[in-house]
Amino acid sequence: MNLNFELSTQDRLAVQEVIGETIRYCVPADLSLTGRRTSGYFVIGEEMWAYVQNGEVKESSLIAEAREYKVVPLIGNAVLEAKDEIGKQILVRISMEHIARYAYIAQILNYIAEKSEIRIYNEEEERVCSNCGNRLLHGTRVCANCMNKAAVLKRLFAVSKSHWRLLMVGLIILMVTSGVSLLGPYFQKVLVNSSLQPPEGQSANITLFFVAIGGILFSLVAAELLNVGKGRVMATVSSSIAADLRKLVYEKIQNLSLGFLTSQRAGDLMNRVTSDTNRIRRLIQEIFTTAIYQVIMLISVTVLLLITDWKLALIVLLPAPFVAYLQYMTWRVIVRRLFRKQWVIFDKANSYLHDVLSGIRVVKTFGKEQSEINKFRKYNTDYATAAFKSEKVYSILTPISTYLLQISTYFVLLVGLNMILNGSLTLGELVQFTGYASMIFGPLAWLMNMPRWIADAVIAIDRIFSVIDEDPEILDKETSIVHSIHGNIEFNDVTFGYKSYEPVLKNINFEIKRGEMIGLVGHSGSGKSTLINLVSRFYDVNEGEILIDGIDIRNIKQEELRSQIGVVLQETMLFRGTIMDNIRYSKPDASAEEVIQAAKVANVHDFIIGLPDGYDTWLNENGNNLSGGERQRITIARAVLHNPRILILDEATASLDIETESAIQEALQRITKNRTTIAIAHRLSTLKNADRLFVLNQGEIAEIGTHEELMRKQGIYYGLIMAQRNMTKSRVKTG
Repeated sequence: MNLNFELSTQDRLAVQEVIGETIRYCVPADLSLTGRRTSGYFVIGEEMWAYVQNGEVKESSLIAEAREYKVVPLIGNAVLEAKDEIGKQILVRISMEHIARYAYIAQILNYIAEKSEIRIYNEEEERVCSNCGNRLLHGTRVCANCMNKAAVLKRLFAVSKSHWRLLMVGLIILMVTSGVSLLGPYFQKVLVNSSLQPPEGQSANITLFFVAIGGILFSLVAAELLNVGKGRVMATVSSSIAADLRKLVYEKIQNLSLGFLTSQRAGDLMNRVTSDTNRIRRLIQEIFTTAIYQVIMLISVTVLLLITDWKLALIVLLPAPFVAYLQYMTWRVIVRRLFRKQWVIFDKANSYLHDVLSGIRVVKTFGKEQSEINKFRKYNTDYATAAFKSEKVYSILTPISTYLLQISTYFVLLVGLNMILNGSLTLGELVQFTGYASMIFGPLAWLMNMPRWIADAVIAIDRIFSVIDEDPEILDKETSIVHSIHGNIEFNDVTFGYKSYEPVLKNINFEIKRGEMIGLVGHSGSGKSTLINLVSRFYDVNEGEILIDGIDIRNIKQEELRSQIGVVLQETMLFRGTIMDNIRYSKPDASAEEVIQAAKVANVHDFIIGLPDGYDTWLNENGNNLSGGERQRITIARAVLHNPRILILDEATASLDIETESAIQEALQRITKNRTTIAIAHRLSTLKNADRLFVLNQGEIAEIGTHEELMRKQGIYYGLIMAQRNMTKSRVKTG
């Protein structure tokens, strides 16, 4: 995120007169306070800020004279606001384009006002092209207008190297097919000149007639057989390359950090693995079954036409520059505008469809079927409108191009017939020439459709490689070690925010001893889930360190670390397959006896053996054919089988009834024994048996102690407990 824009000389001199020589930050302020577009800038110096526009400082002030700087989103715009002795004041107004930029600026101003260290890491990326300034398509880091399409295709061919043998076979078949196709017009000339219309002074030759007939039949049959072979070879190659790309993308997605994956739509990632790779498959097939063939034919036929009669050849080739110009216009109008818009709408519709189908239970629960139908109709209509616009352009340009290509045929016939009358050309030669001329129209006409498939595929290639090229945010070091965890955890001055201008945890310090059970308590958004995400190293801290057994977790291999941490979440996740497979997910090589023992510890064995198929019972998507408590106990059994040294319980019983919760709590007491456990619970009463409770408030640890100690203190924890008791009493009275 750029926080240091360049000022013009005039603006810079005006600002420096007010705030001093040092300009620490400078960002655009593109709206006036009344909402009009301006070319102003908001500038931060050592102790002052200033708003400059057209070489004149409109506003300025000491940063320390105000507090609570923050960005306030409005409708279509936002303002940077602060509080001073008088009250709230608006410093500048901005468009939504710069709202993330000003979130950083507001935090910087707060740090300066508090005279504390500026702790901004400025990790958010720009969503605009640095070259042309256009916004980037969702999910890509390369501008569709500025991308080097040749370089993109080159990368695709680099991936295709492993299939070079089959590609060469396909290329050889293409060349042979081209040669066979070129024989047709020659045998037509022989046919006409041998018997139908022999040249003056020559008699009919029946032998040549049958040779010509045989040659024509051979060229037709051989060309068709070769096309079948070519199609089979290229279908195999393109499918194999697409499969390789799907494998690359999927493996990369698995290895990417949680921060990247949560920032992407699931439907969008699915499109890259499926739809985008399918577009690339079609591109490879199109290139090697059509593109190269058409290029070979275009060059070969052009040479043959020039050799046969260069004057007639020029007549045939005369429309080519005009067709090329139309091709260029088609590329500009359709590919850069209409087609890209169509593609974006299609991608959004697919992602929307995935979201709705994934949450169909919610749709049914609230009776929103018609609402979702209407939303999809809008996507469908927008896509159809965009497709209609692009097809309309093609429907206008294609007939014009076709007419330009075909009109030259009439001129060739006109000139050719005149040459026959003059005796400088035979009828057979004219037939041969027109045959080759008709062959040149195919490649030229094909060029008109090139923007359709090449643009579609180039964008798909870019989207796929944008994932493949993505660097994981969490990386192992070369010196990372394998460590057998004992269970001691220590947080030293840990500060972290998913966005560095919004710290979620601030200066966290605590130590958890081996085998200790810790309960995390606090209001929603206080940082409980973030804290356990850091223990699993789904994210790296911005400041400070997290130690496990005295070793910084950044020095332990990720796979080794997570293989020794077990997690039971509120949202159960079961996969399609048997109950046995789902429990074994954490330890694929576990024996049946180990699985059964884990199920007994989780209080789910009796339920499983009561099913007709027992452990071989097939589960639907996410185990929807089981109850919530049954699903949760299976996930606990999975965690038990994992035998972790550190166990994390993230509101594992929040959505269950009291009876089911008590059964699960009994199971949890068994598996937490002699394990370091960090638990978040919706019902605070379930944490009474914790060795200690950490109470988080606005990202800081406000209280630490046992249940009894915190109740006697009558602080935040006491207030939460009393609030839950009062809520329970009111429910009982209402009931």
